[in-house]
Amino acid sequence: MSVEVHRRSDLTIDGMTCAACANRIQRKLGKLDAVSEARVNFANGRATVMHDDALDAGVLGAEVEALGYRVIDSGATEAAEARREADLRRRLVVGVALTVPAMAISMIPAFRFDGWVWVVAALTTPVVLWSGWLFHRAAAMNLRHGSTTMDTLVSMGSLSALVWSAVVLVGDLGDGHVYFETGAVIVTLILLGKWFELRAKRRSGDALRALADLGASTATLEDGTEIPLELVRTGQRFLVRPGEKVATDGVVVQGHAAVDASMVTGEPVPVEVGPGDEVIGATINTNGSLVVEATRVGSETALAQIIRLVDEAQGSRAEIQRLADRVSGVFVPLAILVSAVTLVAWLVWGDGVGDAFTAAVAVLIIACPCALGLATPLGIMVGTGRGAQLGLIIKGGEVLEDTRNVDVVVVDKTGTVTRGVMVVHEVLRGDLDDATLDRVHRLAASAEHRSEHPIARAVAASVDGEPLDVDEFRNEAGSGVVARVDGTSIRVGRRSHFGEVPAQLSAEAEAAEALGATVVFAGRAETAELAFVVHDEIKASSSDAVAAFHAEALDVILLTGDNSRTAAAVAAQVGIGTRAGDEVIAEVFPDGKVAVIERLQADGRRVAMVGDGINDAPALAQADLGIAIGTGTDVAIEASDLTVVSGDLRAVVDAIALSRRTLATIKGNLFWAFAYNAAAIPLAAFGVLNPMIAAGAMGLSSLFVVSNSLRLRGFRGSRHNDR
Repeated sequence: MSVEVHRRSDLTIDGMTCAACANRIQRKLGKLDAVSEARVNFANGRATVMHDDALDAGVLGAEVEALGYRVIDSGATEAAEARREADLRRRLVVGVALTVPAMAISMIPAFRFDGWVWVVAALTTPVVLWSGWLFHRAAAMNLRHGSTTMDTLVSMGSLSALVWSAVVLVGDLGDGHVYFETGAVIVTLILLGKWFELRAKRRSGDALRALADLGASTATLEDGTEIPLELVRTGQRFLVRPGEKVATDGVVVQGHAAVDASMVTGEPVPVEVGPGDEVIGATINTNGSLVVEATRVGSETALAQIIRLVDEAQGSRAEIQRLADRVSGVFVPLAILVSAVTLVAWLVWGDGVGDAFTAAVAVLIIACPCALGLATPLGIMVGTGRGAQLGLIIKGGEVLEDTRNVDVVVVDKTGTVTRGVMVVHEVLRGDLDDATLDRVHRLAASAEHRSEHPIARAVAASVDGEPLDVDEFRNEAGSGVVARVDGTSIRVGRRSHFGEVPAQLSAEAEAAEALGATVVFAGRAETAELAFVVHDEIKASSSDAVAAFHAEALDVILLTGDNSRTAAAVAAQVGIGTRAGDEVIAEVFPDGKVAVIERLQADGRRVAMVGDGINDAPALAQADLGIAIGTGTDVAIEASDLTVVSGDLRAVVDAIALSRRTLATIKGNLFWAFAYNAAAIPLAAFGVLNPMIAAGAMGLSSLFVVSNSLRLRGFRGSRHNDR
């Protein structure tokens, strides 16, 4: 049925042992009428459910617990993992302590004595039944619900070895071979793999936990009073002494200092700040003293939003995961069938019962798809976590795949290639007298006080004193503004915003534009009367970023609403145009930016769009990969797939490189997980691998996936190669 989605519920689930558990919970939740989408991530133990208001979150928890799992408070995740690790360790210690002597007695003839089989049975039975109880309980629970998981294979394999050996020992049946030590070794090796896997999974979440621990716990108010951070309110002022963390997001009102923001933005060099500059909570004041006025607190801070975005990304599912999910869903029943066929075939061919049983158990053990289930979610967890440490917020697994075929990067100019801090360097007056010049200048500056555009702020700041009263104000997107100021109509904007530009003023403007400046015209009617020459400094890192894009075989297109002369000058300075596919597209309105993206896509190009303003949001949403510069607006960030917390364009290169590296890691994980099972199951069926070797190989395959994913923690990026 059609579901109108109003709510999102996140559940933290304890007790999942493999990817098949996650798939079963996901199917169960997805069948509820009020649910439009359910995603369950085995790697982070999180379920994300989209549903309408008619469904209470408690119902979702009840459905999960009906399957035999527990829903716990998200804050209890760390404690639950610690308890699980301690329980695994206890069972593993018992398993090792009893299995090693049992193996020695069974495998080394010199250690055998009269009745040794009974001693081995006594040593291994607690291992199979108690140490392996986790697998048996999960298998029984799954069986009640008509499903099978990896635990089913482990339980069947170890219990089969124990029961068959007991029958042979007590009833003197079969060919006399017993496999007590096989069942114990299976349980012990898989417990060992599980223990290493759990520890590695906890390490994969270190990045997110480290982010959560970055924030300050207290704030010192102007009067010296120290209060808990949660009591800080917007508008309050607090002190930041040298070496202290900035308590929360705010604006500097007094003092100058160098602030180390590397833990949030990934930028290695401290940034000088002074009155009027914004600072981010959790960054560190390296020198000087600051008085900061809080602008965002609690869940609204940049750090809190980064944590939320990374947490959501780690719970997302990449398209490539669907293949693994489909395989996992049929793999266990198929493995049981292959095991049964193997047993029958060996018996029919006339081999001994013991050899037939050994081959069948080996198939069960080698087929455990644990590595397959971890391949994608663990790669996403480590990749997105590392990105967060570098100030790169990857919003989901789907984004990783969108970077695969990107072949062109479209970049906005203002605030992306340039600093976005505009300053009026000159006012072109044409043939105006001083009095008229002053009047039109003040009218234009007062009108621009209503606009948030960087150029408008520069024009507004070019006049001292309070702005004049604005009675009417209309923003014409991409062209300029029309306002009524102090009873006079005033128009400010680009050349096309006016019906006529006097020849002298036009010539002066063209000369300024040829040097790379932006020119904004103003007039009290359809005719422009003066013009503001506005300069925007190019970021020092932009030329390096363009070179890095080219090194990645990416064409770069500069897309801007600015005039063509200024755009061409900026492009030349940063190296856009040195590659055959580069292009400069200027004087484009916001809807025109979307049209450019659509044209490129129609030509078969895979487009990444980089922008920072509200006017970039539609293009970011249209692009195959939308990348927002984090110094920009919330609207742009929400519309993007990737967010670069810093304003350094080189970080965009890092974001694309990390996404590609993460996707390559996931593909490697899946390949080896598939290859392992494809190669090992036939070997087990033909008797080449015995159950003990199979159990060890199964554990090693999971450890390979984990260690391969953890290699992403070493990704550094172009901004950090010099450190």
